[in-house]
Amino acid sequence: MELSQRVLNRTTLHRQLLLERAGLDARTAVERLVAVQGQEANAPYVGLWSRLASFTQDDLTSLLYGKQVVRGTMLRATQHLAVSDDYLWLRPLMQVPMSRARQASFGKSMQEVDLEELVKLAREHLSGRTLTRPQLRDLLAVRWPEVEPSGLGWSAQSLLPIIHTPPNGTWNRGGATPFTLAEEWLGRALEPSPPVERLVARYLAAYGPAGVMDVQAWSGLTRLKPVMEAMDLAKYRDISGKVLYDLPGAVLVSADAPAPVRFLPWFDNLIVAFADRRRMMTDEQRKAICVGSTIYPTFLVDGTVGGMWDFKDGALVLVPFSPLPQAARAELAEEGARLLAFAGHEGGAIEWRAPGTPMPI
Repeated sequence: MELSQRVLNRTTLHRQLLLERAGLDARTAVERLVAVQGQEANAPYVGLWSRLASFTQDDLTSLLYGKQVVRGTMLRATQHLAVSDDYLWLRPLMQVPMSRARQASFGKSMQEVDLEELVKLAREHLSGRTLTRPQLRDLLAVRWPEVEPSGLGWSAQSLLPIIHTPPNGTWNRGGATPFTLAEEWLGRALEPSPPVERLVARYLAAYGPAGVMDVQAWSGLTRLKPVMEAMDLAKYRDISGKVLYDLPGAVLVSADAPAPVRFLPWFDNLIVAFADRRRMMTDEQRKAICVGSTIYPTFLVDGTVGGMWDFKDGALVLVPFSPLPQAARAELAEEGARLLAFAGHEGGAIEWRAPGTPMPI
């Protein structure tokens, strides 16, 4: 069975809670999404606000303080939020791509460092306490004074299961990243050998149907084709003939399902969840949105990316990729006013910039 780009678009939006705001609590929504991008502190809040019928900043902040949701390095060796139960199996599966990313960034500068010794020493320094990355880096530098210091701190983060504890990573709270041993923060051990099939199934439930390369691009894992071929999965094809996999019996959404405007934050999961992102944007739009390691905030019109946005001096600035119909502009203005209120800028202006205005605004 061949699936059109529009069916893929609507189905993915449905699974991402973006066709209709869901009546779920924040914890259940994070679990549904597997893990929520968390490089930028406010992004998970905006992403959940766009997906849930009732959501406040305190809903997520209380989950982080209550240890029901944790923030740490996970998918693609980048910062994510996940429910604690999922972190216990998700983080071990990410060790191979995280080690690979560490080697690419610091392998040459740290050739003389015994990584087993580094892990042991970092664990000793963190035992029973929380340190910022600079503090841990400086302690490790006493042992390896000849090594470029930043590589020591980043290597510890890559090789040890570490939680970044609140208030860091809560609304409007940045600063030096705190490190706490995950096992100590959660009071539980990580799963020693979690099955990769669990990750594939959870991805498809949240993003499918999708191809092997899509799952690999989202997760950072490789060689998943034999895994997915061996699983009991439904198979489709896209308009180019590529094989797409899905959970048996999972609902496909009609191409004519209405899709309201939605605001997606910096680094939103949906924008980076596929190797082939044409169900969400054109290749030219992708070049503008995904610049190096930065993923700009976007807004959706009729289910696909219509432009980019950001806050500036208490205003919401919108930059469409092309002229928008008046009805879409009006809908974006209404949704934008609600977003301004959520972000603490109630009554702030909505400013339109000409298509093609470069980001950052």
